Amino acid sequence: MMATNGKEAGGLTDGVLSVSSNGSSVDVANSVVVNGAGTGGAPSHSKVQNGGTVAAQRFTFSPEPTIEDIRRLQAEFTDERNWNQFHQPRNLLMAMVGEVGEVAELFQWRGEVAEGLPDWTESEREHLAHELSDVLIYLVELAEKCRVDLPQAVLRKMALNRLKYPASKVHGSAKKYTEYKD
Repeated sequence: MMATNGKEAGGLTDGVLSVSSNGSSVDVANSVVVNGAGTGGAPSHSKVQNGGTVAAQRFTFSPEPTIEDIRRLQAEFTDERNWNQFHQPRNLLMAMVGEVGEVAELFQWRGEVAEGLPDWTESEREHLAHELSDVLIYLVELAEKCRVDLPQAVLRKMALNRLKYPASKVHGSAKKYTEYKD
């Protein structure tokens, strides 16, 4: 168990993951969580009535664990098994590519898939959640090994994308930024 500032940073007990960040804790059992609640077959992107108009409600992630929590949990997991010798950047990249392939395999032969995966079974959703988690875990560990502060890198990249793709020029278009006239 790794501790930070005297508080439990994360651990796995009886199949329940307990993660603490900023003094609060979250218990995540063996279930898929959508917008802070178990999926229960409900769509993750639903329509709501708003003053007589129908608007899409955005899907949101739960606030915890943070990317830093995930980094700490994976570092602890790897340290406990003495796997750092195998978890070098190239190896992590290759493992992540393999996991992306496993995600792609779940979508293969399905044709177009609707947002929220309404035609998927709970078992298929859980399988997808596992594979996407593997991708994220490897991505976070790769960023750690390469000393890339991923949250800050994302903010910088999004700022660059805003410059490349100004909403006034690209609204409703899928063209690459090099195809737009100044």
